[in-house]
Amino acid sequence: MGTTSAVAPVRPRRLAAAGLALGLAAALAAGAPSAQAHGGPGHPGHGGPPPVGHELPKVAVMTGSGGAVASVDPVASQVGIDVLRAGGNATDAAVATAAALGVTEPYSTGIGGGGFFVHYDARRHRVQTIDGREAAPATYDANQFRAPDGTALDFATVVGSGQSVGVPGTPATWQRAVDRWGTRKLGTLLKPAEEIARRGFVVDQTFHDQTADNAERFSVFPATARVFLPGGAAPAVGSVFRNPDLARAYRELRTHGVDSLYRGRLGDAVLAASRRPATVPGTSVAGGELTRADLRRYRALDKDPVHSRYDGRDVYGMPVPSSGGIAVAEILNLIEAYDARTGTPTSRVDEVQYLHRFSEASATAFADRNRYVGDVRGVPARQLVSQAFADERACLFSGTAAMARPVPFGSPDGDYAGCDDGSASGVLPHDGMSTTHLSVVDRWGNAVSYTSTIEQTGGSGITVPGWGFLLNNELTDFDFVPVTPGVPDPNLPGPSKRPRSSMAPTIVLHDGRLELVAGSPGGATIITTVAQVLLGHYERGLTVNQALQAPRLSSRNGTSEQAEPAIAGGPAGAGLTALGHRLSQTSEIGAATAISVMRDGRYTAVAEKVRRGGGSAMVVRPQGRQP
Repeated sequence: MGTTSAVAPVRPRRLAAAGLALGLAAALAAGAPSAQAHGGPGHPGHGGPPPVGHELPKVAVMTGSGGAVASVDPVASQVGIDVLRAGGNATDAAVATAAALGVTEPYSTGIGGGGFFVHYDARRHRVQTIDGREAAPATYDANQFRAPDGTALDFATVVGSGQSVGVPGTPATWQRAVDRWGTRKLGTLLKPAEEIARRGFVVDQTFHDQTADNAERFSVFPATARVFLPGGAAPAVGSVFRNPDLARAYRELRTHGVDSLYRGRLGDAVLAASRRPATVPGTSVAGGELTRADLRRYRALDKDPVHSRYDGRDVYGMPVPSSGGIAVAEILNLIEAYDARTGTPTSRVDEVQYLHRFSEASATAFADRNRYVGDVRGVPARQLVSQAFADERACLFSGTAAMARPVPFGSPDGDYAGCDDGSASGVLPHDGMSTTHLSVVDRWGNAVSYTSTIEQTGGSGITVPGWGFLLNNELTDFDFVPVTPGVPDPNLPGPSKRPRSSMAPTIVLHDGRLELVAGSPGGATIITTVAQVLLGHYERGLTVNQALQAPRLSSRNGTSEQAEPAIAGGPAGAGLTALGHRLSQTSEIGAATAISVMRDGRYTAVAEKVRRGGGSAMVVRPQGRQP
């Protein structure tokens, strides 16, 4: 049974940059707990063991050597740093960090979800990927989410049911990554996460708010309420949140391997929870159709990355079923096409024209992504990321007026002699905004860009009883009905199919040398966030930190486009509106992390300062004056 234990609010001590190390992973690997990691003997953690990492401040930027980690959470980032310090490589640190995020960010990622893992091998100068996306049951077909009259089922109803749950891919991804590139056993790398779940962590405002925002739907499922709503309410800021059920799940994976999920008792528990979700009296939700055969059939897949050229650099991202690598590449190509078409480089235009170009490129890329990208055969990925296709699509661009939305999709057919006006496009009705991202570089220059998710914040809302983790609602990433009537839709449900994703873990090389690792959570805004970070750095002359903190715009080919307050409420917003853009103000877009690799071999790790409560950037050996 999941329990939590509240304590008096904990005030984090401001530690010196060089003194951030907890030694947590190293201590656990040696079988001895670290006193500093758990608050020391004097910590007021009565009622249970003292929490992990309460002394760690959130630092948004850090420069140094020896390796770097950037994530949304300081406890998780420190786990990764400890692995690097103990001699582990980027893959070891990424897996350990991701497992820790499954504890401290349980509404965004975890055992019950999936993701995409992009790896750079410094010795071979090679980028490779693992597709750990969740998969549909073998029984699903294109009509799965349609009523008898052909209309789409209610989205929110499907989300909070077993129908939305796909085969989790995260444990298989961890094992596959460790087998391919790691130097430590998976059981060792999961030990810090188990310890964090058992000892707990201090609740911050973001965790409290995410819990409170989901309290109503969490309360429908007794197992979820028992774990995440102790006493019937969201844990208070400053209290300690413990999840002994999740500690048990990590111990199960450590001692019995990931086969426990795909062939053993952990999988049996997932099937029972998804097929027959237990709800409070007087309520019920639809069960799913996952079977033991679906679990046994699942594999984390090795895939070649999407590769494109931009500004003399090699940009690598995830292939299908992610649309992130393709769409980011098309946006960058379109910006270069606009430069050629107008005769004025994007680096020299004013802020309004820069954002106008970015918006037009993003909307165009989303039109093509929605039409052509899905887990189907024959996706024209090579054409979609070609400069020739972008040059043809750029013929719709005007510097004086926004294109009418939705922008039509193009024809990536290899024939780009003329100007293709495109065909009518539909608009996607739903965008999930959860997910988490981590970036890692080790002392040898190997790198990982890893985005993982359980889809919406809180996933399906269904917690696996006795095991403490939420199940994904990833199958709602399928289109319920065709986006454009009468036009083939590559993202309809299908047997064992993986839903299209917007996750865009990215690695950039310059002259064969690692230069940048980046990614973000945020549903479909991931694509625009990652593209804007790259453009801010490479086109607008911003440091990676400045590019990551800059105000964001997200144009996804809908009737309006989202903009953060600094854009929507300022001169840039007024200028965009005058060009015909329809802006919708939103508090924040994305929550990126990045690591910049400098010519002298040092790293600058960067996380958010404000978005999603701020993130955590760390290096093994901080050097010089830190921001």
